[in-house]
Amino acid sequence: MMHPVASLLVEIIGMCIYGVSTFSRWNREIGSGHFVPSLAIGAPIVKSLRKHTKAYIDCHLMVTNPIDYVEPFGKAGASGFTFHFETSKENWQELIQRIKSKGMRPGVALKPGTPVEEVYPLVDSENPVEMVLVMTIEPGIDGQKFMPEMMEKVRILRKKYPSLDIEVDGGLGPSTIDMAASAGANCIVAGRSVFGASQPAEVISLMRKSVVEAQKNS
Repeated sequence: MMHPVASLLVEIIGMCIYGVSTFSRWNREIGSGHFVPSLAIGAPIVKSLRKHTKAYIDCHLMVTNPIDYVEPFGKAGASGFTFHFETSKENWQELIQRIKSKGMRPGVALKPGTPVEEVYPLVDSENPVEMVLVMTIEPGIDGQKFMPEMMEKVRILRKKYPSLDIEVDGGLGPSTIDMAASAGANCIVAGRSVFGASQPAEVISLMRKSVVEAQKNS
């Protein structure tokens, strides 16, 4: 299934302009200022957004201590909680358990420099993550270009885990969606390419169509 995702960190005001009903999923990026250089507000925004939508709210935690954020984001109404493998090597089992205990769906994210093999234990575990996010830019720095070489990670994951939700984030838009879709990504995070477009609905439709067609042909 293809999931169009709106990136709130890019332009949260776009929610008011375009309407919360447009997207099946919302992606909320939370930066600590330590793991990534940017700072961002977190659970209160999720709580406010939840009042206006029943959509899946996908929270990407770019923080050094994600386990400390599980309870507040669960209470705020987050649907998914994606943590970075790089900050959770020692406690990912406990982290996954806590995320699920708060009614959220656990996901794990990989920075561009992290080998894809690092997430295999988390997907193969008896209590696994349910999504892998392949970063196609360095997290926390706005305005970067899509890294096409990251599509090899997506291809490897899709071949190894045919039913896994695989998300890509960074530089996704009309010019890059076909690369991501053909590689096997089914969750697409888009920010500027949607909110900055004169016809956002057309961009969403184009990206959705690309993923659906890729799935039909796989």
